Amino acid sequence: MFTQFKNIDTAFQHIKRFSIYLILANVLILCFGIYKSYEFANKAQSRIHILYNGKVLEAIAADRKSNIPVELRDHIKTFHQYFFSMDPDEKAILSNMTKALYLADESAKRQYDNLKESGYYSNLISANISQEIEVDSIALDLNAYPYQFRCYATQKLIRSSSTVLRKLVTTGEVRDLKSQTDNNPHGFLIQRWETISNLDVPLNL
Repeated sequence: MFTQFKNIDTAFQHIKRFSIYLILANVLILCFGIYKSYEFANKAQSRIHILYNGKVLEAIAADRKSNIPVELRDHIKTFHQYFFSMDPDEKAILSNMTKALYLADESAKRQYDNLKESGYYSNLISANISQEIEVDSIALDLNAYPYQFRCYATQKLIRSSSTVLRKLVTTGEVRDLKSQTDNNPHGFLIQRWETISNLDVPLNL
């Protein structure tokens, strides 16, 4: 009889342990299922569909922090293109400069005023010189805020008889305005901007 009770007690202990393991396994499976469902929901929310020219395109929304280097480079590139791209037309120069000054602080306005007072723009217009710029590379330092940058670019001054190349290097820093506008779509502002090198490289055509 005691042996029977002992066997029943052993069987009960086995059933108890099995039940505990089964409950733990169910809890783990449930937690894993909840985690995967949240992960799937987040991925689904980050995907949007755009109708373009009668076609449905899928786009993925990303956190802005992951795009900061891309946005900074585009902001800096756009500013330099507006500031240094010119046609021999006063209104065209003023239009580009107005767009550029939305993207930078008074340090850019100071350089513009200095060039204007020195007759730089008047000389371009009177000599019918067009000026183009191509940004070669932009070095960023994201380890400190405001973000430091150095921009390397090539300027092209096009005359009727010749073309002159200039190697341009500028430096400055960028701060985040935390808001975007039509005039400043990235919401950054260049500050302490200066030209540290602008050397002519003659090229005869």
